[in-house]
Amino acid sequence: MATTRSNTKPLKTVKPIAPIAQRLKVTWLIWLVYRLLGLPIFISIFNPSSPDIVGGIAWQALWLVPALILTPWILRGRSPYALLISSMFTLVYLGASGVVLFTRIYSSSWAEIAVYLTDFLLLLAINVWLFILLKRLPSMNNVVKKPRQ
Repeated sequence: MATTRSNTKPLKTVKPIAPIAQRLKVTWLIWLVYRLLGLPIFISIFNPSSPDIVGGIAWQALWLVPALILTPWILRGRSPYALLISSMFTLVYLGASGVVLFTRIYSSSWAEIAVYLTDFLLLLAINVWLFILLKRLPSMNNVVKKPRQ
């Protein structure tokens, strides 16, 4: 007697993409506004040397040029390739933010550390949402193409 075994794979449950994409959009926009306006204003308030707010905003705007270029891809949140590139850039931003936070721990007030910690945590959240979204999007290498006729 021969028995046959079924070679069917169990179906994966498809997890929703929209809630993660929405969280990513909101966190991204909060981070952009915080980084462009909030960080220079708070540092000007909390730093005893009172650096120039306009100069800080100009510096942050220059520093955010790559992030502003990535913004349409992040807001759409559909292309795995674009999101993968965005993830690489945001990891660089996260690393730079972590280094700044680490250097400020030894020389700044608690309020100033909290400003940089907020920036770091927002970037960490963005990277987490990007990772989850990339896991939920359709695979980039298992695309079935229709044969030419």
